[in-house]
Order: sequence, then structure tokens, then C-alpha cells
Amino acid sequence: MTGLVSASVKGLQGTIGVPGDKSISHRALMIGGMAVGETTIRGLLLGDDVLCTAAALEAMGVTIDRDSDELWRVHGVGVGGLKEPNNVLDLRNSGTGARLLMGLVATHPIQVQFTGDDSLRTRPMGRIATPLSQMGTQVIARDGDKMPLTVIGARMAIPIQYALPVPSAQIKSAVLLAGLNTPGETSVIETRPSRDHTELMLRHFGATISVEDEAADRRVITLTGQPELESKEVIVLGDPSSAAFPLVAALITPGSEVTIQNVGLNPLRIGLIDTLREMGAQIEVTDARDQAGEPVADLVVKTSQIKGVVVPPERAPSMIDEYPILAVAAAAADGITRMQGLAELRVKESDRLAAIADGLVACGVAVEIDGDDLIITGDPDQIPGGVTVESRMDHRIAMSFLVLGMTAKNPIAIDDAHHIATSFPSFLTLMNEIGGKIEENS
Repeated sequence: MTGLVSASVKGLQGTIGVPGDKSISHRALMIGGMAVGETTIRGLLLGDDVLCTAAALEAMGVTIDRDSDELWRVHGVGVGGLKEPNNVLDLRNSGTGARLLMGLVATHPIQVQFTGDDSLRTRPMGRIATPLSQMGTQVIARDGDKMPLTVIGARMAIPIQYALPVPSAQIKSAVLLAGLNTPGETSVIETRPSRDHTELMLRHFGATISVEDEAADRRVITLTGQPELESKEVIVLGDPSSAAFPLVAALITPGSEVTIQNVGLNPLRIGLIDTLREMGAQIEVTDARDQAGEPVADLVVKTSQIKGVVVPPERAPSMIDEYPILAVAAAAADGITRMQGLAELRVKESDRLAAIADGLVACGVAVEIDGDDLIITGDPDQIPGGVTVESRMDHRIAMSFLVLGMTAKNPIAIDDAHHIATSFPSFLTLMNEIGGKIEENS
């Protein structure tokens, strides 16, 4: 797949499901690989990122069988049981897979080399290397702490208490996964809660892990190392980050009503829904239930007249992947939306802050960057479109601007759709199924 183009539509309709949660899929494979016995996983995301994680684990001795698209079996090697791979682990575009696997291997007495695609090799890994080095691990990287890099695992790992310099589930998870094969207690301190799938998954597999809110700005997560994790069944919920695209499309496209089934609604992942509701979005939660400690429900979304709002910086950890599609909603809203404290977007798959702003400006939307704030002046009737936006090897940028094309006066194209497969391989089919007009751009 090369470029795609999206034209304006009216009346998106239907009931759909979205792919399995990418964050949960990565963690289910990794923690299942550290368990004793056979873990079954249903609904695993079949995107490139997750398949790279599966291949990396297999290269280190974990046996993974794929009975069907819906059922995977992971035969764990137990905590501390990973073997040194024969070749370099290529995580392609998966920053989550790379960073979490760095933590997982960091306290095994093995040497592992990591690389990725052009995009991943530009992303800094120093924030992962710093706490791992305190545990006795060596990380040898290129200038700027970038891939390719080598992780030389600690032979006698040291438990640490690590205060996160920025709210980041990836850093937190890397430290906790390293703590699995470390004697004693490993702790992570957060000033703002980030997504807690690692903590919930570890507890599901039998690890002893505590979470204490000691103050408004101090949450301490503590893991007791070297547990015997028990194999489990994992049912992966629909990814709220993927659900965001048909959700916003339905909100901003006239005459729409779309139901999105089986969406994970972890309280630390619903910042986008909270924000859209503040903007006036009609989003109804139905059939709320619980699966393996994770809340899940169906979302009924209707076309809404939304208005600009101020999005506070403390909301960023709960919606860090959703800012590109929120920016699309803001462009179609009435008035000014100010998204505050977006420094973390500069180190995602692309410099997402710049990619969002440049793409919107090209489409005729009024945008300003003020420090780490993104300011968008929306007008639902004045989005000219008629351009090709650079996706910058970023799946969320690509999908967001294809959604914007559904309400712009003229079609919006993206130059490269290849990376959409990292998180949402069925995006094109699903969006067209509910009434979209997205096709290959010749």
C-alpha cells in the first residue's frame, strides 16, 4: 500500500469492532512468555508492531503457536528463562515493543542487539537506558541514545526505586519488567498516573505488585521480584486508540451514528472521550462490563456540534496517542482548542507536534504552536483540503488526516499508508464499511 485519498461523505452508519489493544497485546505476549505453562491469548492485535514482539520472543526461546487469528498459545520459559538470540532483534516501527523488551531482557545474563526501521532509529532510548543502568545493565547505543543498540544484561541485578522524569508508561513498564528477574522490590514513582496495563497484567499472572497513592503527585508502584508467574487466559479488548478514528469520524461527519463494540475503557486511557464530551460530543457508553480487571463497553457515537476547549497538560498521559485525531476534531469544532503540555509528542513515531501542525496548515486550518502547546482555530465549514499530507512514517498521522478528508471540502491524501498496518491493519476496510470513501491514490 502506498498513498491513500479520502473524500467527504455523509451519514456514516453501522456497528463495528476495532482491533485488539496494542498495549495489552504486547504485554500479554511478554508476560505470558515469562510464565510457566501455556498462556492462551484471544483477540491479539495482528498489527506489525505486535508481530515483531512475538518474533523477538521466539528468537529468545519462547514458543508461540498461532491456532488462528483469534487464538494464540504462548509456552512460557519462566522468569529468567530467556536465551540469547542468534541474530539482531528488528522491531521495525514498534517503539513500545522495543522499549519494553529492553526492560525484559535487561536483567537476564544475555546480550541482545536491537534495531528498527528509519523512524524507530531516530527515537531516543536514553530514558529507558538510564534506569536500566542503575540496575546493573549496560546499554551501548549510537550518539543520541539511538538504535541500533546493544543491551548487556545484568548478571546480578540490583532492585531500584526510580522516579520517572516524565509521565511515561513505557519507561515505567521497562523498569517493572526488568524487576521481574531482580531479587527484592523494584519500585517506580509517578507524579501523574500513566496507563497501568503492565501492573494489571502482572497481577493477572500472579505477581505481587502494589500501587499506593502517597500524595496527589506521588504514586508508588512496587513489584516483588522473581515470582513464579502462572499461565493464564487473556482476552484482549478493543483498542481505544484505534476506536478513536471511527469515533471522531462519526462525530464530525453529518448524519452519522456508529456503534463501536468491545472497547477497552481503562480510566487511564479515556482522556480523549473526556475531552470530546467537554467539547459537546454525543458518546453513549452501553453494556459496560469487566474482563480480567479491565473495564470494557460499547460506544454509540452520533454527529455532534462540538466547540473548542482547553485541554490541560495533566490529561496528556491518558490520551498521549490520541492527540493527532483530537486535532482533527478540533479543526472541525467551532472556536479555539488549546492542547497544553505536548512535549512528549516530539519523541513519538515522528515529531507529532510538528506533523499535526504542518498537516493542518496544509489543509487550510489555522494553527499555532506556543512552546509545547498546540492551538487550533476550528471552523467546521472552512476546511479546504485538496492537498497531500506527509505521514512521516507515522500511522496515527496517516489515519487522522484520512478522517479529516471525510469532512473537508476537497479530498485529502496521505503520501504513504504503509505504516497504518503497525496498529490498525483493517483501517481501510472498516472505515469504508461504515460509509467512508478512502481509496488508493494513483
